[in-house]
Amino acid sequence: MILVTGATGNVGRHLVGELLTAGAEVRALTRDPATARLPNEAQVARTDEMPLDGVTSIFLNPAVFWNGLDDLLTRATDHGVRRVVVLSSGAALSDDPSNDLAVKHLAIERAVEASGMEWTFTRPGEFSSNALGWRETIRADEPVREPYPMARSTPIHERDIAAVAAKALLTDDLVGARPLLTGPESITHPEMVEMIGEATGRPVRFEEITPEEAREKMLAMPYMREGLVDVLLRMRARSADHPSDPSPEVKRITGHPARTFKEWAADHADDFS
Repeated sequence: MILVTGATGNVGRHLVGELLTAGAEVRALTRDPATARLPNEAQVARTDEMPLDGVTSIFLNPAVFWNGLDDLLTRATDHGVRRVVVLSSGAALSDDPSNDLAVKHLAIERAVEASGMEWTFTRPGEFSSNALGWRETIRADEPVREPYPMARSTPIHERDIAAVAAKALLTDDLVGARPLLTGPESITHPEMVEMIGEATGRPVRFEEITPEEAREKMLAMPYMREGLVDVLLRMRARSADHPSDPSPEVKRITGHPARTFKEWAADHADDFS
């Protein structure tokens, strides 16, 4: 039995499908099972109940436990769980103590490592699905407004993250590994906006704003914190002068090339229409 936390999230939903297709037993956790819309083959349970009976492996989405793992790891070992696969972050490569993302993910990684269970830490960079934050703007025919238009990133499709996580849960190939996961290309936000326009068949514009304007806009979002906003803006600024290279890990692990942002935009065209 594999327990998937955050089962209705961008990665979790695809992971549930991957595991069921492979013939695994899956218990999918969500805040509201009645609205989860998960496959009938999955056992669906409430996150706050955290049923661990019969579970041998866990997919751990830190977003569900951002305020701390509490006693989850102790309970997991007591129930005989052998393996934990963490949806960590490429930010965990940073040793900057002011990088809130790095500090949080590293703390979770270290706690899992100290638990004595087998572990894999998948470390994706920027998610292609972050572009869904532009959804309402594009639907309203307004320009996408972001700072640092020359900054480059290597956005990864959530399906590729799920495929790597499934490999880590179903085989022993990635025990003790920390693969850095990216898409296959280094692109800018204006290029991403253009690809969304091509996928939807409608013109989508990009408009540069200052970092100060971006900071104010981000702080108005309910899930953003001041420290996190500053980290994200610093990372964006740095990538304008020091763009990261794509990682080969998705292809090495799964056997297929990482999906491009253009493919992601085509998969999600309806979200912007």
